[in-house]
Amino acid sequence: MVMIQIKSQKRLTSFYLGRKCIFCGKRKVCLTGRGYIKCSRCGKQKSLKKLRKELAVLVAFVEQRPAYQVALEHGLHYYTVSRIFRNLREIIYHQCELEGKRLSGNIEIDEAYFGGRRKGKRGRGAAGKSVVLGLLERQGKVYTRVVDSITAEQFLEVIRSKTRKGSVFHTDTFKSYNSLHQFGKHLKINHNKTLVTRNHNHINGIEGFWSYAKHKLYNYRGVSRANFPVYLKEMEYRYNHRKEHILDSIISLYFGYVSV
Repeated sequence: MVMIQIKSQKRLTSFYLGRKCIFCGKRKVCLTGRGYIKCSRCGKQKSLKKLRKELAVLVAFVEQRPAYQVALEHGLHYYTVSRIFRNLREIIYHQCELEGKRLSGNIEIDEAYFGGRRKGKRGRGAAGKSVVLGLLERQGKVYTRVVDSITAEQFLEVIRSKTRKGSVFHTDTFKSYNSLHQFGKHLKINHNKTLVTRNHNHINGIEGFWSYAKHKLYNYRGVSRANFPVYLKEMEYRYNHRKEHILDSIISLYFGYVSV
């Protein structure tokens, strides 16, 4: 099963067969008597058997397959797969913070609400939900942050630290965005009247990301409030790298390797 899954990813064949170093990408490797792949360039070594299983788990992570299913198919312990998934999400979380340079130009800003009970009030003010502030640079990347409340102070703190002064900010008419004019031009869109104005004032991009994130998160069938921030960053990372071969990026992060 592992071999079939890896062969479907042709870029991984050299790693799976032990012909290429997973850490530096060079082909100066040899197989030791203990079944380890040793690289003469970077000096690192790794069990070929363990490497094959880790590659299979990473492929499953990209495909958003559940840990119990992956463990069953590949003869691994459930907690081993869960640990790899958890470590990878923590790596992605920190990578997103490193990639989260200050946004500029036209920036769409909106907040969204995740989790909580479905009954009762929904949206702003709904009980038990995690509040997420999202910033999307048009033709660029998205940045998200879980915030404690929907106050202007909370929002402006994130916006001030993650955007360049002089940018053009696009928001809805929510009062917590009223002070954005101090950082740049502020354009508001009233969703009760229109979704897009003639001067391209809209927040369709960030709203598209919310739909993307919620659709992807649904595959996990429920995420605890404590673990939600790392899952959110996973969605942010997937979205920002959606035009790339994301498996390459995931392997690069996991093994500390630059290019597959």
